[in-house]
Amino acid sequence: MITETAAVLCSVVARWRRPPQEDLETLVPHPLRAAAAIVGAVDAVSPDGRLGRSDAQLEVEMIRGALDDAGLTIADVDCLMTTNGMMGSLELGERLGVRGRFTDSTMTGGSSFEVHVEHAAAAIAAGLCEVAVIVYAATPRGGKNPFAGGGPGIGGQDSALFQWDLPYGLGLPAASYSLAAQRHMHDFGTTSEQLAQIAVSFREWAVKNPNAYHQDPITIDDVLASPMVAEPLHKLDCCLVTDGAGALVVTSAERARDLARPPVYVLGAGTAHTHGMSISQMGDVTTTAAAVSGPQAMAMAGIGHGDVDVVELYDSFTITALMTLEDLGFCAKGEGGDFVSDGRLGPGGVLPTNTNGGGLSYTHPGMYGMFILVEAVRQLRGEGGDRQVPGAEVAIANGCGGVLSCTSTIVLGTEATR
Repeated sequence: MITETAAVLCSVVARWRRPPQEDLETLVPHPLRAAAAIVGAVDAVSPDGRLGRSDAQLEVEMIRGALDDAGLTIADVDCLMTTNGMMGSLELGERLGVRGRFTDSTMTGGSSFEVHVEHAAAAIAAGLCEVAVIVYAATPRGGKNPFAGGGPGIGGQDSALFQWDLPYGLGLPAASYSLAAQRHMHDFGTTSEQLAQIAVSFREWAVKNPNAYHQDPITIDDVLASPMVAEPLHKLDCCLVTDGAGALVVTSAERARDLARPPVYVLGAGTAHTHGMSISQMGDVTTTAAAVSGPQAMAMAGIGHGDVDVVELYDSFTITALMTLEDLGFCAKGEGGDFVSDGRLGPGGVLPTNTNGGGLSYTHPGMYGMFILVEAVRQLRGEGGDRQVPGAEVAIANGCGGVLSCTSTIVLGTEATR
C-alpha cells in the first residue's frame, strides 16, 4: 500500500519528468542552467585515514588549494559556505579576512555540499556574489569530528528520534539503514549478494586510486563473511571512518572561461527532503527524496539517463547506493538488485559509479558529499588517472544527508554540453 508521503513524492516526480525528446528543442532553457561553473576542486585524504591536522588547518589548506586550482586569490572571494560551527561561514570569514556579500551555513548532513553548489549557482546567477568557496573538513579518525555520533541537527528530547527510535534500541546510523535494507529485501526480493556486488564494484575503482583507504580487491564472499553490523548489513556494506577535507570554487560561466582550469558547468540542480533524523518518520523507507531531486536536476539540465557518463553518489551503506540508483531513474523501483548484479557500476561497466572508490572504500569523514563533487569535477576534466572514464562529458553528483532524509542532485557538464 502506497503511503501518503510516497504518493506525494510520485506526484512531484510526475511534474518534473523529462519531456519527450521531440519536445526538448522547444523548451526555454532554465535560467540557472550553465550560469555558474566549478573552477576549483581539491580534497585531502590519506591511505591510513589520518591527516594529522586540525579541522581549522585543513579548511585553510583546502581553500588555498582550490583557489590556486582556479587561478584566483582570497581577495576574489565574496561568499563562503561551510557546515562547520554554529555560524560556520561567519567564523570562517573572520579567520580568513573575507567580508562576504552572500553567506551560507546550511547543514543537511551529507548532502550539504550539493545544496551549497545549488545555492552558489543561484546566488551568482542573481548577481548576489561572484566567487563562492565551499569547504569541509572533519577528522573523526585522527582527531575530533563535530558530526560523530549524530552531531548537530539530531534534535532535542522532543524530537521524533528521541521519542520513537532511540528508546527502543534503534541506534544510529547502521540500524536505521538496516530497516531500509530489510524492507527492500521483503518487498522486492533484493539479496545480500546483490548489495555485496556494490561494495565489490566500488572497491574495483578504489584499487585504481592510490589515495583510497582500501586498495585490496574483495569478492562477494568477502563481503558476506565480514562481521554483521546490523542485519542484513555486514561491515563491508558500511562506509569508512576516516579524516578528510575538500573545497570547491564556484563562479559565473563568463568569468570561468578566463581562469586556470577548464570550467565544469552546473547544468542542473534539485534538492528535496522527506523527514528529519528519525527513519520512523520516513513515509516509505525504500524511496528516498532523490525521486524528486533527481528528475528536477535532470529536467533543468535537459538531459536523459543515456546522456550520463559517470555517476557519483552517496554510499553510506550499499543499500543507500542501490535505492539512489532506483530513485534517480536508472532502473525501476525494486529492480536495483538486478541492475547492479552484472558489475555495470565498476570499471568497464556501462554506468561507471563512484569512480574514486566511494564512501565504502575511498574516504568517509562523516559527510561524504564533498568528495562526490570533487571526483565528478576530476572526471569531467579528464584528471581521473587510471580510473578515468573515457570521454566523460556529463556527470551526476547526488548527496544524501541525515538518515536517508535530504537529497541534493547536481548535474555537471563540460564545455561541450553547454
